[in-house]
Amino acid sequence: MSTPDPQRRQLLGALGAFAATSLASTPTMANTQTPDLILRNGRFTTLDRANPTADAVAIKDGRYTRVGRAEDVLPLAGPSTRVIDLQGQRVLPGLIDNHLHIIRGGLNYNMELRWDGVRSLADAMGMLKRQVAITPAPQWVRVVGGFTEHQFVEKRLPTIAELNAVAPDTPVFILHLYDRALLNGAALRAVGYTRDTPAPHGGEIVRDAAGNPTGLLLAKPNAAILYATLAKGPKLPFDYQLNSTRHFMRELNRLGVTGALDAGGGFQNYPDDYAVIQKLADDGQLTIRLAYNLFTQKAKEEKADFLNWTKTSRYKQGDDYFRHNGAGEMLVFSAADFEDFREPRPEMGPEMEGELEEVVRILAQNRWPWRMHATYDETISRSLDVFEKVDKDTPLAGLNWFFDHAETISEESMDRIAALGGGVAVQHRMAYQGEYFVERYGAGAAEATPPVKKMLERGLKVSAGTDATRVASYNPWVSLSWLVTGKTVGGMQLYPQRNCLDREGALRMWTENVTWFSNEEGKKGRIQAGQLADLVVPDRDYFGCAESEIADITALLTMVGGKVVYGAGRFASLDEGAPPPAMPDWSPARTFGGYAGWADTPGRAWCRRRADAEGHAQRRCVVRLRQRLQRAWPQPRDGLEQQAADRRPQELLGRAGLRLLGGVMAMRWTTSSAVRWIALLLLCAAYLQGGLNKAMDFDAAIAEMNHFGLSPAGPLAAAVIVLELGAAALILAGFWRWLGALALAGFTLMATFVALRFWEMPLGHERFMAANSFFEHLGLVGGFVLVAWLDLKERHDD
Repeated sequence: MSTPDPQRRQLLGALGAFAATSLASTPTMANTQTPDLILRNGRFTTLDRANPTADAVAIKDGRYTRVGRAEDVLPLAGPSTRVIDLQGQRVLPGLIDNHLHIIRGGLNYNMELRWDGVRSLADAMGMLKRQVAITPAPQWVRVVGGFTEHQFVEKRLPTIAELNAVAPDTPVFILHLYDRALLNGAALRAVGYTRDTPAPHGGEIVRDAAGNPTGLLLAKPNAAILYATLAKGPKLPFDYQLNSTRHFMRELNRLGVTGALDAGGGFQNYPDDYAVIQKLADDGQLTIRLAYNLFTQKAKEEKADFLNWTKTSRYKQGDDYFRHNGAGEMLVFSAADFEDFREPRPEMGPEMEGELEEVVRILAQNRWPWRMHATYDETISRSLDVFEKVDKDTPLAGLNWFFDHAETISEESMDRIAALGGGVAVQHRMAYQGEYFVERYGAGAAEATPPVKKMLERGLKVSAGTDATRVASYNPWVSLSWLVTGKTVGGMQLYPQRNCLDREGALRMWTENVTWFSNEEGKKGRIQAGQLADLVVPDRDYFGCAESEIADITALLTMVGGKVVYGAGRFASLDEGAPPPAMPDWSPARTFGGYAGWADTPGRAWCRRRADAEGHAQRRCVVRLRQRLQRAWPQPRDGLEQQAADRRPQELLGRAGLRLLGGVMAMRWTTSSAVRWIALLLLCAAYLQGGLNKAMDFDAAIAEMNHFGLSPAGPLAAAVIVLELGAAALILAGFWRWLGALALAGFTLMATFVALRFWEMPLGHERFMAANSFFEHLGLVGGFVLVAWLDLKERHDD
């Protein structure tokens, strides 16, 4: 072997040193590149345990390059760097929905009237009536899930008669979760259901005594009749579907969503029904990062579907915005355990294992991950028998497969999933169906449905999502609220606190935890150097607001890859990517917006006009009451009666308070809480002073009772003191204000009939004065009733 030439050796050494130096310096060079964007003056919750908070970030080519203190980040700015001041706002990683039917939902979003977040059936029906008025034939008005009757203050669905009254000629289809659909007469005619229509498999067309369909369709628990009926409705043309999908993504951006795992869906055929989303991806118009799974469409043909798809599609094909994520959520129809808790748990047929094994072997051999719908542990356990059998021949390790939903999963099944390297994707379906589950199985059985905290404690891969748009709303904050509070959208306390998550834990379920389920760990989900720059600035501090406010959060600013995809409020000027108006021009999305969005759109004007009319009537009532009380109150009629005379100034204060209340109610500045409280204080002044006077001179209070012939005088005097002071305190504190106001109204009314019985007096001056005082006291009663009514109305509106 020859010895290397010394010069050649020196040259190689120099080149090696240069290469080593270059490689070692590469990260540093990357970190010091001039950023495209710097976000400063923010309160960043990064979810990076090594660097949990920051006040500035630098972004280059759609990724974070520096996350930390402003003094470290701001010097990186160059002449072309854009700097945005976040004005001290909280900043979170962008939210990622682990189970969203966004591709199917986008095709239809512009056609659907959304009742998501509407709090009363009266408002919902008002929206329906308005939409019916502008929807042209032969189009339908459709409310396709995303709500529950329990969110309404009325706690019920509309009746078929109510639908027919609102829409005698326009077809109306209302899907309630996946348990039932309501069709008006026009919709029944449009779909052709008659007394001769055969009963559907696994469902029911409810009929009247003559055998004619009533308009109620039931899942028993198979929801095929619901899918099939909805599919009979008109569809949007391709260009409108493009617009519709952009508006659905825009709505998700408004709520801080930056990514989603699409779970396919019934009547969502691949590749035909993916042309719209592919076109948007090709044109760079996606504002949500999508990883999509393929959902088989026809029973007994599942194996053929997956044999075809594994040959024609490649797992992970695509890019960071649109990529293939494997199979599911439907693998075989024989394993579909529908989530209708109004019905008993369905038993899967004996063919389930064999059919499932055929499909899972195809997927495992092609190294395709899968997701599988499974509501009940019985389904999960039988599926695990199949997975364990396949694992013996074709190891499942590293496939990132998982179950969806798993409301009643057992600890044994958790351990079996972990042993096979799988996970569980949970959704907030129980926030919408918790009441039904409790009704069938009991509150105790519902306490951990699903047992999220226990799964996390056992080290299982777990993340969160919605399963929108039908069995639940797409609003991520409703899911986060459910995880933190354990409450349904109807207000039921479903889970004890020990089974709820803290806010950071819930946020991780919606961000970094989801990335395992799309095999993108380390790529997104945190605000961390090197990760994709997806973030949301919520309109209130997620970590500081009341628990009751979490579900109402929206975004002030949403960014995907460092680009603004939504801006509102102080950041509205940054928003340059809004799609064209929703099409067609009669679209409910154009009129009412999305989740509770009808409060900020022209559709709200109709509701506002109604509220204004009600407010005008309230003001007229208060003015009349105020006019009655402008007359002077009478002097005391007899000689006790100096004690009553001593209280006259306080009574005048009460009268002045009512005048002020009436005036305040009639003005725009009633929104001032201080003004309202002062008015209420003046209204209660006579009762506060009267109660204190009685308490300090209890003998005089007893004498007053005796004067009016009331006994036992002592206990009654004590009760009056407690009533006057206690009710006034309730009114002023705002705690059960309506109860305090009604108590004083009742007390005043009773006292008026006891002390001012003018009809028993002879004609003359005393009767005249007593009659005036009698009706003036009735005006005071009316003032308290008005306070109670307004308080109850505000509680209802909230």
